[in-house]
Amino acid sequence: MYSGAGYDFLFRTDHWTASHVAADTDHYPLLWLDGIELGGEDSRGSSYHVVCLGTFDGITKEMGFARALHAAHSQDGILILAHPHWTGISFEDALRYPFHGVEVFNNACQWLNGKGEGSVCWNWMLQHSPSTLAFAADDAHIKPQNPGWNQAWIMVNASELSPESLRASIRAGNFYSTCGPEFLSIDCHETAVTVTTSPVSFIRLAGTRSLGRRIGSYKGELFTTASFIVPPEWTYAYVELEDARGRRAWTNTLFAPAP
Repeated sequence: MYSGAGYDFLFRTDHWTASHVAADTDHYPLLWLDGIELGGEDSRGSSYHVVCLGTFDGITKEMGFARALHAAHSQDGILILAHPHWTGISFEDALRYPFHGVEVFNNACQWLNGKGEGSVCWNWMLQHSPSTLAFAADDAHIKPQNPGWNQAWIMVNASELSPESLRASIRAGNFYSTCGPEFLSIDCHETAVTVTTSPVSFIRLAGTRSLGRRIGSYKGELFTTASFIVPPEWTYAYVELEDARGRRAWTNTLFAPAP
């Protein structure tokens, strides 16, 4: 299904089951990459789901959440705080562990009870660590009670379609997340940011708290390019798109230091 929709790769991140794609004798029309999803309560009673991208050994549910997370981190995994709105963690919970990123949108959770949005948690994390990555994810289960797929994904700028190249680009933030709108180009030069996009209703430069710049229209006008100057006092900035259907896309943070 995903190959037919134009996808190049998927991560296999089953709950408490570390995948080992290299040992899989089946053949697929796209590239599978390894991962695992951890879940459980920590010593403070906070409930987490964490998607870990990478190939892991020795991680079992019997270890408990905290030890398993430490093991994934020590094996150079990319740790993503999953669906924070859906799990109900606090902002303080989000800062407790060395997460590389957070789900800015999760399609499965949106289907289940409308709690797929994670941008508020992401912005809180950005205030403390401006390099925190944003991920849009299908979290596909492909079951009658959770049928959604092909509604949220990442577009990675990698030199080649290989596990090593993809993971390196993802770790470096060289990707964007989307539920449909496309970034065709993203150009940053000192404090200037210029993007070209698929036709969208809004292009927003977002900073901390209430800071922002935008172009857009509620009257049906569509836009495909925008340029912004990032004020030097902003601690972070990213660009968000919104199309006529309300679907959004997000860059990772753009660092534009003053000249």
